[in-house]
Amino acid sequence: MEREDTGLVDLRKVSHFFGSRLVFRHVSLRIAPGEVLLVLGPNGAGKSTLLQIIAGLLTPTGGEIDWSMESGEIGYLGHGTCVYPFLTAMDNLQFWGRMHGLSPTSDAIIGVLDRVGLKVAALERAGTFSRGMAQRLSLARILLLNSRLLLLDEPATGLDTASRDILDREISQAKSRGAAVAWVSHDAQRDLRLADRVLVLENKGQAFLGSTANYSEWVANA
Repeated sequence: MEREDTGLVDLRKVSHFFGSRLVFRHVSLRIAPGEVLLVLGPNGAGKSTLLQIIAGLLTPTGGEIDWSMESGEIGYLGHGTCVYPFLTAMDNLQFWGRMHGLSPTSDAIIGVLDRVGLKVAALERAGTFSRGMAQRLSLARILLLNSRLLLLDEPATGLDTASRDILDREISQAKSRGAAVAWVSHDAQRDLRLADRVLVLENKGQAFLGSTANYSEWVANA
């Protein structure tokens, strides 16, 4: 899957410090269209930092990173829901679309809200939403952009079983249309089935990068 001419983003020996504290050193990775990369590791290993670097939100301390996309083609879902509580679900998406230079129609917005199970709450203020509903609205914000690369940092936080099924479906559909997904998860046993490859950050570095089958062997032999 990793061909020289198909990478959406290419990291070469990327390292990052926060002040004098090393987060990770020498991470090398290419993410190709149509692949799902599961990012694993203990708390504090640098998973969120890595996604922020890939999104262009942080400049790495060392190494090189190249993108074959425009910045608007990356959808980033971080820990915060980034929803405006006094705006309705529809208005939130209208605002975020305009922030990215888009003019989504009402039908397009309703369609995205329907995909995440929020169509019936389209005209409700986001401040009345549960954590899970707010998380799904934030996911809708990313889906509205139709991004080539989706960066999802623990997107299942606060989701019930039905909502996690929605998330699984959207990740699979992104892969089917040729988009790439880099997905931070704390539930490898559940989420491994949706991934093509696994990256493990551990002990200040890149402990493993390979297929899901090789990851299972690596874990068994650890």
